[in-house]
Amino acid sequence: MHTLLWILFSCFIGGLLSVTAAALVTMNTRTHLVSHLVSYAVGAMLGAVFLEILPHAFKLTNNIEATTFVVLFGILLFFVLEKLLLWRHCHGDHCEVHDMHQESHTSKDHQHTHDAGRSGSMIMVGDLFHNFVDGILIGSAFMVSTSLGIVTALAIIAHEIPQEVGNFLILLNSGYKKKEAFIFNLLASFSTVLGGLLAYFILESMMDWVPFILALAASSMIYVSIADLIPGLHKKTELLSTVFQVTLIVLGVASVALTQLIVEG
Repeated sequence: MHTLLWILFSCFIGGLLSVTAAALVTMNTRTHLVSHLVSYAVGAMLGAVFLEILPHAFKLTNNIEATTFVVLFGILLFFVLEKLLLWRHCHGDHCEVHDMHQESHTSKDHQHTHDAGRSGSMIMVGDLFHNFVDGILIGSAFMVSTSLGIVTALAIIAHEIPQEVGNFLILLNSGYKKKEAFIFNLLASFSTVLGGLLAYFILESMMDWVPFILALAASSMIYVSIADLIPGLHKKTELLSTVFQVTLIVLGVASVALTQLIVEG
């Protein structure tokens, strides 16, 4: 099979498999459990950032200071983007987002709160960057050899599943329906194909940008975890809830570490 066809096939199937596998886990999750499982999403995202994405970026970069600057810049960028999303919903003294928060606290019918889609929107931006880089990595591997490309594609699929589970949970927590969450994650996964194509046609010039794109993807996950999700976890102060949250965060981190250990040995 031609190298380009291998790249396209691996990127497309890889994205489809990872999103579908994650969907099988989250689609059957009861709505009232989603707010609790956000703790797992926090752990999975932070695990992916500090155990996989940033170490990978530091290995590839020739300038660690510039790479860490991109992480800082990205966090500030996503802060501004979230402000723009807030301003879009807020007009004068009347704010649809704040009203929605207030209603979710007072209504007995609501089993969990959500953030009017803000954290879901942010994580989708980061996921686009991350999948794009995955495509570049798959394409680069196939340019070396078919066997290396296949192994790399399988490794990326395995690494993606815990992260995609976290993405689904965040989208559900942000108020998206399960079908919408699946479609958005599937569309975001197709940026892998674009990354693979760019790697094939302009590999050398794109490789210089990989550490910075990884850093930007990491910054989005850090921001969503710290700014949007963790504050919501602090609303439950009971000892049992706290232990449950910490346990799920640790499990989220462990799932990424375990997947990394299995794939990379």
